[in-house]
Amino acid sequence: MFGVCLATVFIVAIGATTTNYTAVIREMNIFSGNVVVVAEGSMVVQAFPVVGGNLPLSVVEKVQQVNGVEAAVPMLVRFNYQVKAVIQLVPTNITIGIPHGNWSVLVGHTPLKPGGNWPSADSDKNEAIIGPSLAQQYDLSAGSKVNMKNTNLTVVGILDTGSAILSRAIILPLKLAQNIYYGHAMWINMVVAQPEEEAMQQQIATKIEEEIDGVEALTTRERNEIIEPLLQEVETWTLGLSSVLYLLSMILVTTVAMMNVSERRRDFATLDAIGTPKSTIVRIVFTETILIGFLGGLAGIFLGSIAAMLIASFYTNIPLSMFSFELNVASPLFVVKILASTVAVSCVAGIIPAITASKSNISEVLRSEY
Repeated sequence: MFGVCLATVFIVAIGATTTNYTAVIREMNIFSGNVVVVAEGSMVVQAFPVVGGNLPLSVVEKVQQVNGVEAAVPMLVRFNYQVKAVIQLVPTNITIGIPHGNWSVLVGHTPLKPGGNWPSADSDKNEAIIGPSLAQQYDLSAGSKVNMKNTNLTVVGILDTGSAILSRAIILPLKLAQNIYYGHAMWINMVVAQPEEEAMQQQIATKIEEEIDGVEALTTRERNEIIEPLLQEVETWTLGLSSVLYLLSMILVTTVAMMNVSERRRDFATLDAIGTPKSTIVRIVFTETILIGFLGGLAGIFLGSIAAMLIASFYTNIPLSMFSFELNVASPLFVVKILASTVAVSCVAGIIPAITASKSNISEVLRSEY
């Protein structure tokens, strides 16, 4: 049971961590149906440029003039990481600057929690919207003050969302974000081009690259193709590791069950001698192996979930308590799959011991044991 538990711990810890990480990456492609314009050579993860150059604000007007573009919305995005001795796989927060009145391009129909409002059009007011995860972590609410790069900001609203990206976002008016990071309103690092018709994505992307120098225009499909091979490799690696651990668990359960059958061969022979059906002996062995898998799996899922929370907290700088109450580290479906797989492996592991117990020679066993 301990061996099954240990294998399940590794499967849950690694599986839950990679599953959530890949889900967050895929969730980042929030501009579905739109064309994302970035500086040539930029590294784009789904919808956002994480590495690359900036674009002059004048690019927005050029994109807007491309035939078929309904609207062009500039953005300034910064992934903020805390300096640590280890690699931080997920940013501490994401700062996003977007022109006033264009909030829906980023957040869709996501509402604000009661008591909040969107930043006003007054450029002299340093107002911001934050995600619920940041609000909970730092005990912020509408009206709270925060400091970002020596600029005092007033939190005027908190998003009401379960999105992993938006929950760690700080959303500012574009000019305020530009002044914080550059000291002037000349640079951006992406433009979201909304086509008049979604089917025109590829044509518009081609036109933008042909008509504007030094930019790349990426459709939804192209953004998915950039990161999808890496995500598939991660999932394949996780599946391979899980398969190896399941195989080791099966071998371990088989070995333990064989030892149990050997130690109780006198009992099985006695049952057989008094007329107990062979099927009953088989059920006894199967029941034992299933209980080993079920109880070991339950313990492993519990400990593995804690391990997954510790790993996620360590690499994201998010307090452990928030994973317990807010973030769904191991989904119910994932837990059911792991438990069902563990029990199934234990059932397979019980086949050989059950056959061995049912095929034992009664006379030989009784002579040697009595």
